[in-house]
Order: sequence, then structure tokens, then C-alpha cells
Amino acid sequence: MNEFLTKKNYWDTIYQEKPTIELGWFQEVPAMSLDLIKSSGIKIDAKIIDIGGGDSLLVDHLLELGYLNITVLDLSKSAIERAKSRLGSKGSNVNWICSDIRDFNTDEKFDLWHDRACFHFLIDNADIQIYASKLNQFLAEKGTVVLGTFSKTGPKKCSGLPIKQYDSKTITQIFTQDFHLEKNMEATHITPSLARQNYVFCRLKRIT
Repeated sequence: MNEFLTKKNYWDTIYQEKPTIELGWFQEVPAMSLDLIKSSGIKIDAKIIDIGGGDSLLVDHLLELGYLNITVLDLSKSAIERAKSRLGSKGSNVNWICSDIRDFNTDEKFDLWHDRACFHFLIDNADIQIYASKLNQFLAEKGTVVLGTFSKTGPKKCSGLPIKQYDSKTITQIFTQDFHLEKNMEATHITPSLARQNYVFCRLKRIT
């Protein structure tokens, strides 16, 4: 079995075995992401992509705020189908994509690229560079990136898998040639099991 199918089956199993509200990354209101997106100045018809969005409720809140052009990408078909079922007709205009970000291709250019807790699963330098290349390729001129990962004081694993910890300095070093760091902050996420997870969030603006 190839790597894509192995990881896809892994995440499909997680979403099939646990309800959304029991998943460690669940947020009823993804406040940090929403604040960074709303304060970014993007227009209501801006093209937004949520990387690793899965069954996150971010898309629900973006739709409620009136954003018109949303794409959700996730490796797990089960996660996407759950989100589509939850939203019903409200999600009919959302573009749902089941793909590994490393294999993702599109003719679209996105005005805002959001990623909470997907990027930190890429621990090999080659995969990190592929991700950065995809972001550079598909982000529009003067586009915005909102990125949330486990911080240097956060967990070292998630769902049994190793992750890579970051701070604002190490994040900006990856994108430093093309981006300006507009805002960064740390936040503590309380999981459904009441564990505390420290995150770092960065908003970067493309300058080229």
C-alpha cells in the first residue's frame, strides 16, 4: 500500500470511529482563525482555501459571515463527507477537495490560505518544501496566509503521529523571501478531554 493510501486510511478510520466533538482538535468556535481572517482585510468574495479543513467548523462560520468562495481540502474523504452532511444545502457552494496537499494541483489562485494543524504533520524537510512550493504556486499576488501549528511548548505528537513544533521565527524562515509577518500570537487550545495544547498562529502577507 502506498503512502497516500496508508495515511488516507489512517485519517478515515479516525473520523469513522469518533464523533467530531471528541476529536482533539475540535473547536466549536475557531476564534483565533476567525479573528485573523476577519482582520486581514480580505473581501467577502475573496477566494479562501482551508488546508486540512476536514470536519472543522471553520467553514460553517465563514459561510455565516457571508464569505462566498470557500474551498476545503482534506486527505480524508470521511471527514469531508461528514462536513458536507452537517452543512447540507448551506455547503452546496463550497468546493470540497479530497487530496494530500503534496499532490494538490489547481488552476485557481487563492486570496487567503488557512491551515490550522495540518502543516505541523509534515516533518520531513522535503515535504515542508513541497508544501511551501504549493502555497507559493496557488496563492494570489498579495495573498494572505493564516497558519496555526503546535508551538515550541505544545505537544510533540497528535493522534499518535509525530509533529514538528514551530514558533513565529521558524515559520517565517520558511516563507521569508516572499512574505511579511503581519501578526503572530500564541494560544492554548483545550481539547474535549480537557488537555491543554499550545499553538502559535501567524498571519503572513505576500509581498511579491
